[in-house]
Amino acid sequence: MSDQITKDALERAFKLLSGRLDLAQTEAVRLVICGGSALIATGLRSRTTHDADIVALMNEASELISPDPLPPFLLEASAQVARDLGLNPRWLNNGPSHDDGGLFQMGLPGGFASRLTECVFGPRLTVYYIGRIDQIHFKLYAAADQSDPTHLADLRALNPTDTELEAAARWTMTHDVSEGFRWVLQELLKEIGHESTAKKI
Repeated sequence: MSDQITKDALERAFKLLSGRLDLAQTEAVRLVICGGSALIATGLRSRTTHDADIVALMNEASELISPDPLPPFLLEASAQVARDLGLNPRWLNNGPSHDDGGLFQMGLPGGFASRLTECVFGPRLTVYYIGRIDQIHFKLYAAADQSDPTHLADLRALNPTDTELEAAARWTMTHDVSEGFRWVLQELLKEIGHESTAKKI
């Protein structure tokens, strides 16, 4: 299998991960997934991805908790899946929330948990994919913060409204309060045809 993950390949990987966790008789894990994997799994965009980004974990009380660090048993099982399916060794990672400046650590958008889509793969693995509104928040932030054009393409594909972009922009500015970031954000909004929103922030 290529390290380019399709929707079918993503489901196959999570099913195999569930089986690995069952075989090892680990505790149950609940992963909150964002990024390209969540886009393709929920049908918001048809494309491939390289990995599945964990933005948070969920505990038994249905509370979101930090995914830093990830449980060693999960890392071991995901590494086995990578070898079995020929995936990137870090196909499952906590990149978005791996330190004090991460998305979870800095604060998720209001109402985040209520917009999650649950997918149960087995008794020890449940995956929650983030919703469209939260994708807009994260993709706007990533497009302004990073040079990867994929984020901007994803944002365009989500076809956000002015109201959605204004809310997302204000949220991103709680993660980077610098005037330089605000300027970059305004220029980005103008680039995608939302000049009126750029003037509001």
